[in-house]
Amino acid sequence: MFYVKLYLCTLLAFFAVDMVWLGLVARGFYQKHLGFLLRTPPNWTAAIVFYLMFVAGLLVFVVVPGLQAGSAKKVLILGALFGLITYATYDLTNQATVKDWPAIVTVVDLCWGGVLATAVSYLGFLAGKWLQ
Repeated sequence: MFYVKLYLCTLLAFFAVDMVWLGLVARGFYQKHLGFLLRTPPNWTAAIVFYLMFVAGLLVFVVVPGLQAGSAKKVLILGALFGLITYATYDLTNQATVKDWPAIVTVVDLCWGGVLATAVSYLGFLAGKWLQ
């Protein structure tokens, strides 16, 4: 039951942090640079599957190892790497294969992926400590 609660806490943190980014901070940015590719409305099924999988990855590769080691530092480092690598997978693939993919989107997304995963991992770590 601990892991279910941890997953739900981390999922909530991910959703809250990413919605602030997508809804308030970067909305105009993506419209400006990717408006020609954006789908209206978004494919919510795909978005939800991504959220569920990303949070599972954070738990398996970052939060649980950090809790086992009792190390916030480990969580912060692994979270940053996980976010950078996962967002790079998407953005650098697009950079390589999508005509006119804006380089600025790749740079911003890589930074955001690192910040997002670090923040959410740390919040998941704190939730895990609280749940223990």
